[in-house]
Amino acid sequence: MPRTTVADPTRAAAPNRLDRDFAATAPNQVWVGDLTYIPTREGWLYLAVLLDAHSRRVVGWAMADHLRAELAVDALALALGRRRPSAGLIHHTDRGSQYTAGAYQQVLATHGMTVSMSRAGDCYDNALAESYFATLKAELVNRQVWPTRQAARQAIFEWIEVFSNRQRLHSALGYCPPVTYEERMVPMLQAA
Repeated sequence: MPRTTVADPTRAAAPNRLDRDFAATAPNQVWVGDLTYIPTREGWLYLAVLLDAHSRRVVGWAMADHLRAELAVDALALALGRRRPSAGLIHHTDRGSQYTAGAYQQVLATHGMTVSMSRAGDCYDNALAESYFATLKAELVNRQVWPTRQAARQAIFEWIEVFSNRQRLHSALGYCPPVTYEERMVPMLQAA
């Protein structure tokens, strides 16, 4: 099994600003990110995601046949293009080299994001993202083997964009899918 979290000893990690408190009272206050791997008969497919802690919605994702920093940068670029968050958003990940890379940190700085990172070797510090991947693997990945990376990409795209974000019910959201939860909550937050 590949290791997705490999720290770069030449790069400093950010402090853990969340301390396992993933509560967010509105969208675009806290994003959590992580990487995982999906087996195919062609080899590993790697997936990077960013979740909005308020709604559990995947706001950015990317897939590739490598674990280089650009995989994480691509997921971040999609999230930024979709959400356009205000400066100050807390961006929380593990200490993997993809997230401490200069290119990734530059994008975060350009957009005024507050960087937060898990303590070394503590999966509970990024439990929201870890839980998301556990669900993805239990409900999709572990149920079949894809012959190609492209077949896996298509299935994961549909699971994220069609099922997980728009149909899957979340007990933490009053049994609403993330998109529905945001559609209901954002007008209430703006009226307050």
